[in-house]
Amino acid sequence: MADVNPGRSGLTGRLAWPVRRRTPPGPEGTAEDIAVQDIAEREAADRRLPPPEPEPLVEPPPRVNLAAFRLAALGLALVLTLALALVRVFVSGPPSVAELRAQAGVDGWTELAIGVKDDQPGTAFHDTASRIWSGFDVDIAYMIAEDLGFRRDEVRFYAMESEDRVRMQAVDAKGNRVPVKMVIATYSITPEREQRPGVTFSAPYLFTEQSVLTRRGHERVSSWRDLAGKKACTISSSTSVAEDQGVIMRNRNRISDCVTDLRNGDVEAVTTDAAILAGFKHKYRDEFDHWDLGLDLTEAWGVNVGENLALKQLVDLTLYRSLHDAKDDRWELAYERNLQVEVASNENTPIAVASQPDVPAPEVRDLPWEDVLP
Repeated sequence: MADVNPGRSGLTGRLAWPVRRRTPPGPEGTAEDIAVQDIAEREAADRRLPPPEPEPLVEPPPRVNLAAFRLAALGLALVLTLALALVRVFVSGPPSVAELRAQAGVDGWTELAIGVKDDQPGTAFHDTASRIWSGFDVDIAYMIAEDLGFRRDEVRFYAMESEDRVRMQAVDAKGNRVPVKMVIATYSITPEREQRPGVTFSAPYLFTEQSVLTRRGHERVSSWRDLAGKKACTISSSTSVAEDQGVIMRNRNRISDCVTDLRNGDVEAVTTDAAILAGFKHKYRDEFDHWDLGLDLTEAWGVNVGENLALKQLVDLTLYRSLHDAKDDRWELAYERNLQVEVASNENTPIAVASQPDVPAPEVRDLPWEDVLP
């Protein structure tokens, strides 16, 4: 049996812990020696202990990138601005051409009925033998019809009396009344006419003035005073003010009837727009004299579309394009073919302004990729 006596020899066995005794002070060990020994023992113990676990690394809080934040905010602002602009364009902006066509009903028309004059050479004339329509108004009608998507053989012209222009009722070859979609019949724009129900004018497409036609060799006519007390003829619903100047006026439904009266000597003169009378002077140059009255009043011809406001916008769009598109010379060709050729035979009497009247930009949506307005 093992010795378990806790005597001087100390504990022994498997549970024994060796006891280290310091050298007592004396001749063999001083206090300094004991202190050095203690320090050495502590250092040795420290070397035997495992190293402490390293403290975990703590990531520093991320820094806010103000430049990126500003860039993102700017991008968001641009996106919102673009979105609002698109909303204004597509939702609250002006209508597109497709929307105007739908509102006007154009896409449902198989042909385009237009009321014009049929007895005015140079402006609107129908040759019954050849069945050909010609004149400045006819060419303007073809120009508008083309932009609306109608071929020439899909345009139907119907003769129209002056008093029927407000009602937009024409007459076919059999004498039947025919409603038309628009009136292009030397129709002057006036404030009084614009107030009538069923009258909506486009922008003007020609500027002319009032003049007088007499038989060849008549005394010079330079003002209404030269015809005071004499008979003169004009068409019904004319804007002539000759009657206020002492001229005895006779009204006829057709200007050609007035010309017949002039030939027969029933009247002294015929008065209406110069662009109309110029055609008769040009066609029958040896029969008539054409006189300039020097009036300040300008006659502005417009297209009457009735109460179809969307159709007015589409007509104005055609007139605007023909004026501002350098490649569109349809108006100029119509003027040269029908009115410019009459200048020489009408001598010093002005016929009409040889440039297209100004046309305000119509309220039509014009997206960059659509190229609606030139």
